[in-house]
Amino acid sequence: MKYTLWIVQLLLAVLFLGAGVTKASTPIADLAAQMPWAVEAPWMARVSGWAEVAGALGLVLPSLTRIQPRLTPLAAVCLAVVMALAVLLHVSRGEFPQVVPPLVIGALSLVVAPRLTMKVVIPPRGTPNASA
Repeated sequence: MKYTLWIVQLLLAVLFLGAGVTKASTPIADLAAQMPWAVEAPWMARVSGWAEVAGALGLVLPSLTRIQPRLTPLAAVCLAVVMALAVLLHVSRGEFPQVVPPLVIGALSLVVAPRLTMKVVIPPRGTPNASA
């Protein structure tokens, strides 16, 4: 189960990092070709992009470095909130086919979050090894 969680965390992190960097750094005119709503709310594209980058880092770095690993499930929940907002955006615009990806990715983030809190995958730094 531990390896499955790491694989899902890494896949989600790569996905969010790619999407976030794209939204945060691509010129709005170019971004609008893929995301028409970006022209109407360019600030939203930038904010969601940076939130996705931060969430992607939060999915991996706390557990990887063993510094505050409890932040990893929090990052997963926050990314699920970002995806819920994306669903609401697409529904409000009548873009129903675009609802499916954020719905699935958000659900996957919510599935991972409680698993990370129920089972201590990575102990924080300074915690003595339980098997010692």
